[in-house]
Amino acid sequence: MTETIAGRRRLGRGLEALLGPTREQAEREGSLVELAIADIRPNPYQPRRDVDPTALDELKASILKAGLLQPVVVRAAPGNGGYELIAGERRLRACQALGWERIPAVKRDVDDRTVLTLALIENLQRDDLSPVDEARGYERLIAEFSLTQQGVADAVGRDRSTVANALRLLKLPALVLGLLHEGRLSVGHARALLALDDARAVTALAKEAVDLGLSVRDVEDRARGGRAPVRRPRLKQGLGQAPEVRRIEDALRRRLGTDVRVTLRAKGKGQIHVNFYSNDDLARLLELILGAPFDG
Repeated sequence: MTETIAGRRRLGRGLEALLGPTREQAEREGSLVELAIADIRPNPYQPRRDVDPTALDELKASILKAGLLQPVVVRAAPGNGGYELIAGERRLRACQALGWERIPAVKRDVDDRTVLTLALIENLQRDDLSPVDEARGYERLIAEFSLTQQGVADAVGRDRSTVANALRLLKLPALVLGLLHEGRLSVGHARALLALDDARAVTALAKEAVDLGLSVRDVEDRARGGRAPVRRPRLKQGLGQAPEVRRIEDALRRRLGTDVRVTLRAKGKGQIHVNFYSNDDLARLLELILGAPFDG
């Protein structure tokens, strides 16, 4: 089902086609139709809970300039007619916001499991899910379709250790998951918190990490019972505070599933710091970066 392309495990052609061909491809295969937006229901298996307003505005501007280059993908809705979205939620929302009444679409005949899998894949390929939404999507595949962790990994084109590490995050208390979902805690912080068994202690340390700007190492030390230095939050100096740098860090954290820090210096120089937390975690990161298992 999967193959390695350009350093990234990807879907086979069948599932990639289900995610949505370009408009030109759909016209060639004769599958392009225009549907009333009012007839399209949201995807009930959509794992993403929030849509970034800035990203949605950028998509609207792109559609206004170049049109909708990739149609949405739908299936016949069970029950009373109409259609159910499979892929393209942001495209659908953007066109709704622009006042469109009809939208180019491709109709597919797929089952519930495929719809959930494709919704996950669409977001994962765009690095568009929070770590919490990603983990809940994996959990849903396991619970509703009796998949193993390896089965989930094969379905979405991820490594089994990536799926296992994501699922472990769901053991954290709800408040901590909220901080992780909002991006106020990194995945590295969350993994460090898993060393604690008491939910109240986990929650207290998570709040402390946010309030005091503790590093992942600080949280690790505190979780082990050490005495990490208390550091008051302070702004980074120079170029490292630029919004584009924070966006780069966020994108790298989502892609690599770990804490990442980017430091910029003058004349375009700088450093990228990538944290790992075990030998298995290092092996996972090396495979993601190199595109193949590291033989040593």
